[in-house]
Amino acid sequence: MRTTAGDNPGQHTGGHSDAWETAVQTSVGGAPSEGFAVPGFDAVVRLVSRSLNVPLVALVLHGGTAYWFANGSALPSHEPRMLHPLYMEAARSLDPLVVLDTQSDPRFTDVAPAPGANSPIRFFASEPVCTLTGQQIGALCVMDLAPHAELSEHEHTSLRDAASLIGAGVVLRSYLGRTDPITQLPHRYAFFDDLRRHFQEGSPLAWVIAIDVAPVQRFNAFIRAMGHAYADELMRAVAQRTLAWIPPETRLYQVGATRFAAVLPDRHLEADATRLDELVARLRQPFDCLGIPLTIQPGVGLLKIGESELRGGDPLRLVMNASYAAQHSVRGWAVYDRRQDELHRQEFFLVTELAAALTDRTELDLHYQPRVDLDSGRCVALEALARWHHPTLGLIPPSRFIGLAERAGLMRSLTQWVLEHGVAELAHWRRKGHDIKLSFNVSSTDLGADLVNRVRQVAERHKVGLDSLELEFTENTLMEHSATTRRHLTAIRQLGAGIAIDDFGTGYSNLAALRQMPATSLKIDQSFVRGMGTSRHDEAIVRSVADLARSMGFRVVVEGVETHHLYDSVLAMACDEAQGFHIARPLPGADVLPWLATHRGMPSRRVV
Repeated sequence: MRTTAGDNPGQHTGGHSDAWETAVQTSVGGAPSEGFAVPGFDAVVRLVSRSLNVPLVALVLHGGTAYWFANGSALPSHEPRMLHPLYMEAARSLDPLVVLDTQSDPRFTDVAPAPGANSPIRFFASEPVCTLTGQQIGALCVMDLAPHAELSEHEHTSLRDAASLIGAGVVLRSYLGRTDPITQLPHRYAFFDDLRRHFQEGSPLAWVIAIDVAPVQRFNAFIRAMGHAYADELMRAVAQRTLAWIPPETRLYQVGATRFAAVLPDRHLEADATRLDELVARLRQPFDCLGIPLTIQPGVGLLKIGESELRGGDPLRLVMNASYAAQHSVRGWAVYDRRQDELHRQEFFLVTELAAALTDRTELDLHYQPRVDLDSGRCVALEALARWHHPTLGLIPPSRFIGLAERAGLMRSLTQWVLEHGVAELAHWRRKGHDIKLSFNVSSTDLGADLVNRVRQVAERHKVGLDSLELEFTENTLMEHSATTRRHLTAIRQLGAGIAIDDFGTGYSNLAALRQMPATSLKIDQSFVRGMGTSRHDEAIVRSVADLARSMGFRVVVEGVETHHLYDSVLAMACDEAQGFHIARPLPGADVLPWLATHRGMPSRRVV
């Protein structure tokens, strides 16, 4: 049972004691009916109760809160009651107190029966409970309804050891439960406790601010390059700059490995743009960590929250959405946007659904878009395009789920699925007498040493020649990997498979790197092709790129040919193949054979 002392003008309690009172109450665990948070606390009580042969034990804290035990068990909580000054004297004294028979001590004449007892106590002993640094936080008191003849040295040692264990346990639990070991700032549990207290004190609203030090990948790069000591020093330095910015009497919390938070006072209910700009400017200044300067990419998020939103909600998750968005903005800070948050939640939902779809045989599908040879007009290749038919959301476009797959680490599985299904259908079409190739897109995350073996194994499993496959990589993917990329691409070419540079013209367009790539074809991005009908500049770009690529030995494929006018234009250029809606829209796998059977070819150079 917990009781609380009333005000006593003659007793002094300093600020540090008040802080420990709050910390210890949190550590001990609130009402005893909820259990004690200090590991083994109740076990210590049972040990001292048996060792001294006493039925009653109490932990009385410096501020007046008391926790009572009878026969080793916590007593039920009831309304707070006034503690006798004798208990407070013990809780605030550095000296132990032993009263073998209270009837012979005038201090006990007006002491009410202890909780859980129907008669006055006759034996009382106390031992101060101190922190590891010697600061007293209360006393451990033991009581009996019968007097004792003595308190032996062994019993006194047991009481002293029990008090030491309780003091160490309280400090350890408080430290681990509320303090980050690196920055010495209170952390997430303390943040939530204090935010609840903010509302309990009558504030209708709170502004929560979060500071993300750096994107996770970049912070991990700090650690890989400089070590944990450097990263720890950076976190301490960021904390110091933030503490110098936040209003006085405002606490800063470390709520994540790379994130701080604070609850701003009520006068900051309206976002102060100038003040936030000042904080971002402070954090963008270089930090000198262990003698090595570093510039971070901070993100500051701001969230306005009411008490009702705290119940059952997670303000840290909400404000984290704002700080994450801020990291990728020029200004460096952002206010929480509920619509943006909902989009993030939908993305997470889609990622989990996509992972399930990769094991399901009905949701994912492949469509195939024909490519025709401009010299003969006949179909020579099909590009495999993934489609996702979600059972409740309907058709989800590739522009949405491909990026999700890359960010969620699902791209390898998705590429493997496309490989298996696409090559299996290609084998079927070739057995039907159609001499066509299959091209499919490969992400930068797939461009590794095992891609060569994966392609080889799938081709062998379906008995398809590797020279009938073409792997499409975006221009950016090919240009950003340098020597490693060329090594993997060379291995793919040695298998006999083709390599296409996709979306050319929208990325780096590095001609020096282009000439070193072992690619076989170059696909001019459809954004230039579609503009040829209205823009002389786009037509000049397509014509020039086609001439250049042809002279470098690439087979030129033009995407986005959607009208007969565009088709006629590319016929007159140095292009080898065309692809687009004017030729055919992407076809479900079941429609490919009928389309191939009825396709009579497109106009060709031989006819023109």
